[in-house]
Amino acid sequence: MLALSLATLPAFAQSDREVVEKMVTRSANVCPGHSTERTTPTVRATPVGALRVMLERGLVMCPDRRLDADAPAAFYGRVGVFEWNPEVKGGSDVIVKQIDAMTRKDEYPQDTLVWDAKGTALKQRTVPAFEAKPGAAVLYHVE
Repeated sequence: MLALSLATLPAFAQSDREVVEKMVTRSANVCPGHSTERTTPTVRATPVGALRVMLERGLVMCPDRRLDADAPAAFYGRVGVFEWNPEVKGGSDVIVKQIDAMTRKDEYPQDTLVWDAKGTALKQRTVPAFEAKPGAAVLYHVE
């Protein structure tokens, strides 16, 4: 009986593919700059463990071509949104590394954080404000 119940346990866990699909769907629902071509490659490059944490916390990944080439990645702490410019070389890599680091620590400051294409934090840097799709709600929470 115990072996039978353990055999069914993995059925409740989401597969890696399902986790990626959920994050892409969340992006599609929230991000005005979303397109499958811009979002999916970066979501797939993000460690699945990090994506699971993000889904649990209500964090979102949004491509945003408004971000400058010298500051292609940002985290909007007040709303829990990670953005990157998918057209800037290195922007996707930087945001994946920052997501991995922040989800491992499970620390998400309320400030807006900005990084250059090499991953260096930029201070006193202005970036476009995050704007969700009309009618979308970001359900960000930290326990």
